Amino acid sequence: MVDTLLDDVAGLLRETAARVVLPFFRRLDEADVAEKAPGELVTVADRKAEEMITDGLRRLRPGSVVVGEEAVADDPDLLRHLRGGGDVWLVDPIDGTANFAAGRCPFALMVSLHTDGEPVAAWVYDPLAGTLATARLGEGAYLDGRPLRLPPAPPIGELRGVAMTKFLPPAARRTVESGGRLVGELLPGQHCAGREYLDLLTGRQQFAIFWRTLPWDHGPGTLLVRAAGGVARRFDGTDYHPTDYHPTTTHHGLLVAVTPDVWTQVRQALLPTFAR
Repeated sequence: MVDTLLDDVAGLLRETAARVVLPFFRRLDEADVAEKAPGELVTVADRKAEEMITDGLRRLRPGSVVVGEEAVADDPDLLRHLRGGGDVWLVDPIDGTANFAAGRCPFALMVSLHTDGEPVAAWVYDPLAGTLATARLGEGAYLDGRPLRLPPAPPIGELRGVAMTKFLPPAARRTVESGGRLVGELLPGQHCAGREYLDLLTGRQQFAIFWRTLPWDHGPGTLLVRAAGGVARRFDGTDYHPTDYHPTTTHHGLLVAVTPDVWTQVRQALLPTFAR
């Protein structure tokens, strides 16, 4: 039997976007938006999308566990499943909720599958752009169904990348902002990790710096970048694993780059204090 997992989950995300997410875009009432934590918004579309995706994933893999962003907000104990056995799905029903709630783009739907703690497949879908990236362990990455390899990177001084400096410690923020000219063009970020990963895959940028590393924000994208030939590492050079996350973790920071050389160059230029 042909394994159609990549297509099946892709179809689920497209259907969820069409039936649940896009009908609410720029049509939310005040009662449809709430603050689940200080500065963290959730909308009725987030919750309905997560419900639909969760139901669909459980049908595809009976007995699997779904760890969704909104479910974890209600029950943080669900995070324990990330370090368990079997099939565990990570779900971000709408990545970029603040954009979505304000009627802005981009936003994305993201899913990754982990088996016995190891990432094995990932999906990132931007419904407004119609762009879908998928990856499966051992099979590589795909962009809109076509095999994908990251394009060659320009030399240092001509790189483009995003740095989410808002969440960096003040000293690191100053170092990153002042060193941007050394690497090329430093972009402010789009408030949507999923779109940043898609832009890495398409060559619009060559690196991305994040401080907050919530598993549903970065599990799918880091697998996609690695499958396409890139790297995703903590600031100290250790590999990023979304299953390592815990609410009390002290491991912050993530630098994603299209090649190991770009990762090293950007870390040296913008994050020297985090080098081991």
